[in-house]
Amino acid sequence: RLETRLSRRRLAVLAVFSCYSLVNAFQWIQYSILSNVFAGFYGVSFTQIDWLSMVYMVAYVPLILPATWLLDARGLRLTALLGAGLNALGAWLKCGSLAPQRYPLTLAAQAVCAVAQVFILGLPSRIASVWFGPTEVSTACAVAVLGNQLGTAIGFLLPPVLVPNIPNDIDLMAHNIGIMFYGTAIVSTLLFFLTGVVFEEKPKYPPSHSQAVLQTKPPEDYSYKQSIINLFKNIPFILLLISYGIMTGAFYSVSTLLNQMIVTHYEGEEVNAGRIGLTLVVAGMVGSIICGLWLDYTKTYKQTTLIVYILSFIGLLVFTFTLDLGYLIIVFVTGGVLGFFMTGYLPLGFEFAVEITYPESEGTSSGLLNASAQIFGIVFTLVQGKLTTDYSPRAGNIFLCAWIFVGIILTALIKSDLRRHNVNSGIMNLDVKAVPVDSPVEPESTTLKIQSAL
Repeated sequence: RLETRLSRRRLAVLAVFSCYSLVNAFQWIQYSILSNVFAGFYGVSFTQIDWLSMVYMVAYVPLILPATWLLDARGLRLTALLGAGLNALGAWLKCGSLAPQRYPLTLAAQAVCAVAQVFILGLPSRIASVWFGPTEVSTACAVAVLGNQLGTAIGFLLPPVLVPNIPNDIDLMAHNIGIMFYGTAIVSTLLFFLTGVVFEEKPKYPPSHSQAVLQTKPPEDYSYKQSIINLFKNIPFILLLISYGIMTGAFYSVSTLLNQMIVTHYEGEEVNAGRIGLTLVVAGMVGSIICGLWLDYTKTYKQTTLIVYILSFIGLLVFTFTLDLGYLIIVFVTGGVLGFFMTGYLPLGFEFAVEITYPESEGTSSGLLNASAQIFGIVFTLVQGKLTTDYSPRAGNIFLCAWIFVGIILTALIKSDLRRHNVNSGIMNLDVKAVPVDSPVEPESTTLKIQSAL
């Protein structure tokens, strides 16, 4: 009999992962929310400061396939240690860039953090599936994503407080930046050691029947290449891949350019720009948890994803046409509504992908979703940044609205085939092998054996 049991360690694994994911996200946004400060400190253009954020997106795309292969071939523990270790290394390298002429060094350090991100962003759905039961898997995934969102929130809030804009005193500015950099390095190093202590490859007993089924198959039956081919033959997944990229890429672009949008209409309000970013992300964190709990309760993946997508579109429209009214309180409110739906969408996409692609690797499907998000994020940030600079923030936001409308149409076309849920429910009417059709193991006999075991 395939015994399933929940491990107490699962909560510690989730907590440590969420914390070092938090620090990685903090390092992503800490430059962008102070774009005018860092542009003055390093003596570079706003575009060069934007690249300190976009390097996260650029690094992800070519490295995602090697990273997901490593996750499948060498496992969860090694991948987690690489993410936490590179995150700490990049943070310490930044401590050497505390001088105006050292922009190349801070860019290189940020590139190391960007590589760390490759080993972080694809793990939430893998950790949730491997360690958590079917009634808590979506919530666990939402909490894992929540750590990244909380890091972005702290990245919006803390840097403007630690590093005020004092262009006439470069030494004091370097001192303030140093406090932020050294503090980040110490925390990320501590989390690296905690990762080594807490993380294990998997629990002693599988937490769900879907995991138990996967663990009954011999490792030699698995083919990473075939898994990639299977994913790209899966039409619902391709539609989700594009729609997820559009939504998440739009969020990356808005987050990167938020300081410029706010300062354009509210001069000297850098601190409030950070607070608006914080509001956006904290509201999204609440949205993520609510969506995760809702999915665990209802399993209505497509319906929830489509509704959240439509409400994100409406939220961005309202944010766009109220940004220049002259009332910061309105921007706080509309930013919060936008963040609730836009950021709350992230775990929905991960979990929906796992459902429609089971039994393929959760890390591979999540990694491809994130690669799509990075590609769209790069394009959206460059185009929206150009439109914002040459015309106005409204022009850049309308550009994003048009793309999100396309994403709504693509999401509506996705066929909802909840394969993992069917296995957990005992509905074994599908071939659960993530291997080529010509595998020597016969699908029918394998299915019957699993049924009798369950």
